[in-house]
Amino acid sequence: MSEDMKKSADVVVTGTATPPPRMSPFVRRFKRDWQLHLLILLPIIWLLIFKYYPMYGAQIAFRNYRARAGIWGSPWVGLKWFRKFFNSPDFLQILGNTIILAAYSLFITFPLPIMFALMLNVLRNEKFKKFTQTVTYIPHFISVVVLVAILWQVFSPVNGLYGALFRLLGGEGYPSDIRSNASAFRHLYVWSAVWQNLGWSSIIYLASLSSVSNDLHEAAQLDGASRWKRVVHVDLPTIIPTLGIMLILRCGHILSIGFEKVFLMQNSLNLTKSEVISTYVYKHGLQGNADFSFGTAVDLFNSVVNCFMLLTVNWISKKASDDEVSLF
Repeated sequence: MSEDMKKSADVVVTGTATPPPRMSPFVRRFKRDWQLHLLILLPIIWLLIFKYYPMYGAQIAFRNYRARAGIWGSPWVGLKWFRKFFNSPDFLQILGNTIILAAYSLFITFPLPIMFALMLNVLRNEKFKKFTQTVTYIPHFISVVVLVAILWQVFSPVNGLYGALFRLLGGEGYPSDIRSNASAFRHLYVWSAVWQNLGWSSIIYLASLSSVSNDLHEAAQLDGASRWKRVVHVDLPTIIPTLGIMLILRCGHILSIGFEKVFLMQNSLNLTKSEVISTYVYKHGLQGNADFSFGTAVDLFNSVVNCFMLLTVNWISKKASDDEVSLF
């Protein structure tokens, strides 16, 4: 007797059929939404290849890496390269430059977009508001190379706007070259970033402010609140969760100063203030007699500090806001 006939006989005799095996909730959801899982497959593959697989090469920082021998064939040296970096005469200067530039950038470029978004939100003239947004968004799409070229041209003491204003105001000859002034490097770096990213960085705060109910403003007006008080007590509390998340993310890569812009703005005269960890890694890890192990060790140290900062700021935010503002 065939298997199908046996099952039919069992149904006739017992009056019940054998129930099909139960599927797990994950399998059931996967079968139901397989198109969505297929759609997310490519981003997952990209993440694994370009974000997780390179972690395999981080062990170079603990080996005396030689390209011919490969990673596994290179001898293990432990913390040799970390000790070399920590004992380097440039260590304190490089770390100090990185921290100061990162802190300066954070304290200036983080709050200004918030204030700009709050000011744009109170505008009632929609045409002027859209015009202002467009003008402030455009610089974000200028590449770093073009931005530094514009910066260098504007502050040229010979044929730039800086030199022209100096002579227009009664100066004789040419002013000192601000581009080679080490003390001016940080100001040029940070305030050019403000000009480039102020409008773009305010988008997320404007999106949060758009969710504020008009009923809250009407109730505040009935209580006699001025426009400034409504900004402080109605608009600002609305974006605090978003503000907290953005601050945590910014602190998570506080030492990861953008390499391209710093490197393009560097010269031999401002090197005492402009040499940061990212440019130091490039020069010692790739240029000249490339020392891949040493460069990897320095960059790994940078990543560990960033991770520690992310966890610390997230923990502080979590405690201060009773778990309302945190990433995990």
